[in-house]
Amino acid sequence: MSAAAAGAAATGDRRAAWARRLLAAFAVAALADLGSLVAGADAGHLAAKPLLMPLLAAYAALSGAPRPLIAALLFGWGGDVFLLADAEWAFLVGMGSFAAGHVCYLVLFRGSRTSWLLGAGYAVALLTTVALLWPDLPADLRVPVAGYSLLLTAMALRASGLGAHAGLGGALFLLSDTLIATGVAGWPQLPAPDFWIMLTYLAAQYLLVKGVLGRPDAPVGSAAYGEGRTTV
Repeated sequence: MSAAAAGAAATGDRRAAWARRLLAAFAVAALADLGSLVAGADAGHLAAKPLLMPLLAAYAALSGAPRPLIAALLFGWGGDVFLLADAEWAFLVGMGSFAAGHVCYLVLFRGSRTSWLLGAGYAVALLTTVALLWPDLPADLRVPVAGYSLLLTAMALRASGLGAHAGLGGALFLLSDTLIATGVAGWPQLPAPDFWIMLTYLAAQYLLVKGVLGRPDAPVGSAAYGEGRTTV
């Protein structure tokens, strides 16, 4: 092995080691956040939640993820931070940030093959959910929530074209945001509703990362994809 090849291999090993540390840190932060929600410890939730997506994005970056994936995670971080504020303007800005993340996912998933049967199922779920929520949503949130739901459903459908992990991640993202919408509409909630919202959301983002990093072909726009890549 040449000196250049040995150096490249050592660099790849270091990147992989740091990626594993970042993934472990993400897991610790996720457990801290979920535990805080169960315990009703608001300070723990406020401290842990803003760390989650930056850690996952850093892990994805060191694992050779394509740029749209990293951008989607960082837009998710923006949504996470704004949704910590209990104000309608913050909800709208946070929803907009998540919407931008879904656009990044759609760019990443373009060209993926999806099932028409699954597409029909998602379409029925979208129309039914929006129709049921519409009367109970605040009037000024109805159109934004409906538009966001359409974008999210399209992302979830396209994610299924990457395989089981990404497909499940898209479905869980849809479930998580539906739980948020039922809360905004004033519907009865599960015990500790924020726990279930964060649990499904964190699982969704992790599975989307896992699905993209496990993709056999290199998505367009990522020069680093596959270079020093690690498996989730």
